[in-house]
Amino acid sequence: MKWSLEGKWITGGFSLALAFMGAVSLISYQNATQLAESAKQVRQSNQVLKLITEISATLTDAESGRRGYILFDDPEELERYNTAVESLKQRIDKLRQPLDDTPIQRQRLDTLEYLISQRLELFQTSIDLYQKSPTQFSIRDPLIVQTKRNQDEIRRLIQDLVSEEENLLEIQVEQSQANFQFRMWLESLGTLLTFAILFGVYALLYRQMVKRQQAETLQRALAQEKELSELKLQFFSMVSHEFRTPLSSIVGSAQLLGESLKSVVEPAKLKNLYRIQSSAKVMTQLLGDVLTLARADAGKLECNPSLVEMQTFCLNLVEDFQVFSEPKRTIKFIKQGSCTHANLDEKLLYSILSNLLSNAIKYSAPESTVYFTLICEPDAISFQIRDEGIGMDIQEQPRLYDPFSRGKNAKEIIGTGLGLAVVKKCLDLHQGEIYVESEVGVGTTFTVKIPQSKDQRSQDFLAISHLKVWDCQLLQ
Repeated sequence: MKWSLEGKWITGGFSLALAFMGAVSLISYQNATQLAESAKQVRQSNQVLKLITEISATLTDAESGRRGYILFDDPEELERYNTAVESLKQRIDKLRQPLDDTPIQRQRLDTLEYLISQRLELFQTSIDLYQKSPTQFSIRDPLIVQTKRNQDEIRRLIQDLVSEEENLLEIQVEQSQANFQFRMWLESLGTLLTFAILFGVYALLYRQMVKRQQAETLQRALAQEKELSELKLQFFSMVSHEFRTPLSSIVGSAQLLGESLKSVVEPAKLKNLYRIQSSAKVMTQLLGDVLTLARADAGKLECNPSLVEMQTFCLNLVEDFQVFSEPKRTIKFIKQGSCTHANLDEKLLYSILSNLLSNAIKYSAPESTVYFTLICEPDAISFQIRDEGIGMDIQEQPRLYDPFSRGKNAKEIIGTGLGLAVVKKCLDLHQGEIYVESEVGVGTTFTVKIPQSKDQRSQDFLAISHLKVWDCQLLQ
């Protein structure tokens, strides 16, 4: 099943919206993970700073305990010193684990541990010397100087550790903030794009729904119109049938009466009888036109072409008009071209030409001549009907083939305005064309052109050949 363009857009929009939602969710997850990782690193940095501070404080506490013991010979100060030394070792072990991920900090910690162990050895040596000879212990002793130098190195190293951790902490915070802001921007953009796509999909769905409703409304209207057209066609068919029957009886009876009275009654006295025939014929033609238009509007008017001998057809048509027209009119028939047959629908062609001839007779003076020309060309059959009647204004010609349309100068002449509409409907089924040339007070010329395909011409030639062969066989 082929998808419409809007269906593809809707499917693509939903897919894109789902992709954006997935991307936003992934970014949110990464953002949350990054925040958790940043918080973990901040806690770790704070823990490192706290341990370094505790090591520094413990080292200071050990130094104070050693000094208090040497200066005041207080055993409690010695105990304080020993407790600080034990605590110092534990804190160094705790500090090693967080610094394993930072090589430079781990290297500094190794150096710090070495210096602290060296300092503790110096502390222990000074305590041992004091315990052996308290009176000989002096602050100018080289051991004291070495201890002071070691203390300075430890302080510098601790300061480096603290500075490095503070720098790392600051970098982590800045990176965390930058990443957070960037991901928040991406989340906002993704959310806006998702909403925009969903809104676009909604607009497409709404438009499709409106179009479907319009299509359903149009379909219902077309169904109602079709039903009304069917009812109208049935009505016109019924009316036409009901009127044709008495009209046929009138025409037939009038013809029989005319034939029987022709040898008995003077021709002048049969004038009213001929008028009855002519009026009945006009009424029959009117019913035929109405029914033809109704069938055309309902789409039931069909074109069933067959091979027609054109000259005979046209002469019979002229004879019909000359017999039933009252008063008698002069119709001059002219044939041009060499071909004799054409592939046409005879009933539709009769409606076309009879309406054109009827209009030419109706809108011209009784003493004028109507010219009926048959032009047989290899690729088309043309008919030209020219009168010397009232003519029409060029501004009225575009509305000429509309039903009930009549010229301003034809209002006083009895007519319905359906003839040319029937001509156009029948001609469209033949894929033909009609041209008009008219001048007010001079006359009107209608030219009808019906195309003939090559296949039709080949079939016509074969049919004519068979007819000639059949005629030869009959003569033999």
